[in-house]
Amino acid sequence: MLLFRFMDERLRFEQSLRANAKNYDLELTAENITQLGDYYTLLSRWNERLHLVAPCSPEEFAIRHVLESLLLLKHLPENAKVADIGSGGGLPVIPCLSVRADLQVTIIESSQKKAVFLREALRAIDRNATIIARRFEDTSPPAVSFITSRALDQFTNKVSTLIRWAPQGSTLLLFGGEDLLTNAKKFLIPGSERRFLFKIS
Repeated sequence: MLLFRFMDERLRFEQSLRANAKNYDLELTAENITQLGDYYTLLSRWNERLHLVAPCSPEEFAIRHVLESLLLLKHLPENAKVADIGSGGGLPVIPCLSVRADLQVTIIESSQKKAVFLREALRAIDRNATIIARRFEDTSPPAVSFITSRALDQFTNKVSTLIRWAPQGSTLLLFGGEDLLTNAKKFLIPGSERRFLFKIS
């Protein structure tokens, strides 16, 4: 019975990706859809134990979490070196790696248990990345050109620390509400009135 539930939810998730990708200016191949489906299935199985993301429908996860995460791709050049901070359930980095194998990624996630999940997620999508299971404040900034973050704990309080921590010359790509940053380029997320992708160069 549980297997059928996961199969049905995955089908709905993949259908939602196909139906809504154009709204995010994305073209997803069949292989992309399959790998994102593998990630969604794995996350669904782990979520009850680790609370990786808030419970939501397959359609909402496809749109609000995965397609939103993939908005980063138009800002990342080929072979971009990226550090994702507070990855949690793998957002935004795992969807981006699913679609762009060229990305060179360092994942910094303070939770040891979530780091274990992230290793499994990388295996599920057949990608490699460096995982550092510590708070970003307790690590040296890696040699990257881009810093991303989507759901860092206490994000509003930590964003100024993250900006100071980022390597000199790097670009920050941060997701958040309209009050997260005042002096940054911001791009309204499709289908949203108050969520933005902020870019700080």
